[in-house]
Amino acid sequence: MWEIVPERLSEAMQQAGLNQTQLAEAVGLKQPSIGRLLNGETRTTRSLAEIADALAVAPAFLTGKADDPQPGQGLGEQRIAFRGKEPERDPDMVSIDHIDLRFGMGGTFLDSPVKVEKRQFSRAWLREFTRAAPENLFSTLGDGDSMEPTIRSGEVLLIDRGQSRVIRGDGIWAFALGEIAMVKRLRPMPDGTVQIHSDNPVVRPDVASEDELHVIGRVVAVVRRL
Repeated sequence: MWEIVPERLSEAMQQAGLNQTQLAEAVGLKQPSIGRLLNGETRTTRSLAEIADALAVAPAFLTGKADDPQPGQGLGEQRIAFRGKEPERDPDMVSIDHIDLRFGMGGTFLDSPVKVEKRQFSRAWLREFTRAAPENLFSTLGDGDSMEPTIRSGEVLLIDRGQSRVIRGDGIWAFALGEIAMVKRLRPMPDGTVQIHSDNPVVRPDVASEDELHVIGRVVAVVRRL
């Protein structure tokens, strides 16, 4: 068991841009375990090496035995020796979640667990579409033809889960209606209902109450293969 200094852990998490949930997923722990390490309720852990690797710092920095973080490779990357030195971390690259659930442009049942993995994106590329913090973004795939020609089946969607309230019409949103996950245009109405529209003209619009909808996030980009 190793003892972690809470202040060092907090500093390293801020530098890496990871919150408690993201760090827990990266090292195979539960979020409350990271929370207890941060508030000093628990100081010992068997996962020191995994936490240090995810945060790209030396384990000795987290235990307070070294003042130099000695950054190495970060989350989801392998350490590759090159003339005795590790390659520098590219400050332009950031990790965001990729969810393997295919959001139905028609409907996808949420009846099974989904896998979440980290994928690397350029900060500069992301800023072309959104100013949202990376931890609020995730990518996934669209499925179906009801949003054609705007979104084609199998295209990658970039979704900002920081936007979870539909306050203006005609934006494209990822949401759940009951046990079905969808990507559609949502239009809030004065009577408290929300109209659900597809871009494919053969698909009729639908309507739901605000209480029936669970908005996951707003679609801010579609990545299309040429």
